[in-house]
Amino acid sequence: MKTIAAIALATGLLAGVQAIAQETAKVLGTFKAWEVHSFQEGGAKVCNMFTKPTESEGNYTQRGDVYMFVTNRPAEGVTDEFSVQIGYGFKTGVPAFAIVGGRKFELFTQEDFAWLHKDKDQKALIRAMRGGSEIIVEGISGRGTKTKDVFSLSGFTAAHNMVSSACKS
Repeated sequence: MKTIAAIALATGLLAGVQAIAQETAKVLGTFKAWEVHSFQEGGAKVCNMFTKPTESEGNYTQRGDVYMFVTNRPAEGVTDEFSVQIGYGFKTGVPAFAIVGGRKFELFTQEDFAWLHKDKDQKALIRAMRGGSEIIVEGISGRGTKTKDVFSLSGFTAAHNMVSSACKS
């Protein structure tokens, strides 16, 4: 299980990575709903794939960008790190959930990001995503608003193959 310190560091890194990636990322390919990038972070190669939701539900008036990521950081031994940037601050201490292929995975939330709660579920989630057609993320904002975002898994397997070959651990 990830520690709070690691999650806080990852939150800061992911926000920084997004800013850096927008400026220096090399697009490795677009595979239907998914785009694959590589970039340098602290002198080390990082690869990620991401997508935006095809549908979003919730009674909110304002919400930021929503993205789903799978990231490889070979220099750190990180492979297939699943995360979601949800576009609002999650309710503190309340998990979010990723649902794919009839399986429900609990996500740890901090600020506007969510990760798998248990590292051991990482491979199971990626396997389910490779075989699924869509993944749903359900969360609750700090104001108590329930949201549901649907992401297409069309092109996921091809994008995942590209990320895996471009950034091997």
